[in-house]
Parts: sequence; C-alpha cells; structure tokens
Amino acid sequence: MNNKKIIASGEAENKGELYTTPVRSGEHAWVADELKSVGGRNAGPAPGDYLCIALASCKAITLRMYVQRKQWKVDVINVKANLVRGEVPGAPNTFYCEVNVNGDINEDQKKRLLQIAKACPVSRLLGKPNEVITVVG
Repeated sequence: MNNKKIIASGEAENKGELYTTPVRSGEHAWVADELKSVGGRNAGPAPGDYLCIALASCKAITLRMYVQRKQWKVDVINVKANLVRGEVPGAPNTFYCEVNVNGDINEDQKKRLLQIAKACPVSRLLGKPNEVITVVG
C-alpha cells in the first residue's frame, strides 16, 4: 500500500465458514454473514447491509452534530438507507435514504437538514468514483 492518507479501515478473517466471517475495525468486532435462505447462518448483517449502516449512521451523526451546533430542539434522528441494484447490467446501483427528524423544527429547518444529510462524508464518498485495488499476499 502506498503512503496515501487512510481515512477508514476494516478487516475480515474467514477460517472456513461458508459465509459467517468475523470482521473488525480497530478495537471493535462484529460478524458479517448472509441470510439462511442463501446458505448463511444469519449471524450478522450481510456486507451490503454494512454499507447501508455506514451511510445511515454517517447521516445521523452529521445531522446530530449540526442540530447541536444550531441548538435546535431535536429528540430523535432516524435514517434508513436501502441499496437497490441497477435494473440492467452496468446500470448504477442506488442508495435510497429516508431521514425522519422528531423535534421542534420548521419546514425551512427541514430543508436545511436535507442539504446537510446529503453532504455527510459517506454520501460524498459513495457519490464519486472510487477504485478498489486488491492484491494477494
């Protein structure tokens, strides 16, 4: 790997299970798996679900930071992200995100929150071309 700035990191280590794979980032550990209907054990989210979790949590965190800075009265920020496969080969996949905010906010504030949600770091990352370089050691 070159000396470019690493902005995130994750690791997976499969020791023989078909799909169930321990994953970690820093001191945090989880399991990635697939549904039983496709041969997994359903012991954890599928890899694509982790992408949706990353996007939804980034939007929620970004919005919480913004409303706290503005001192707006917001009790709950709920973000749901769904990944939909492109309908034909080569068509882009699409992330659909729904943000629900419970609190004392008006329509202008909701419009501003939409702008802020669209600008979260993971949205910006997923919205531009990326490259995956894989090496086998």
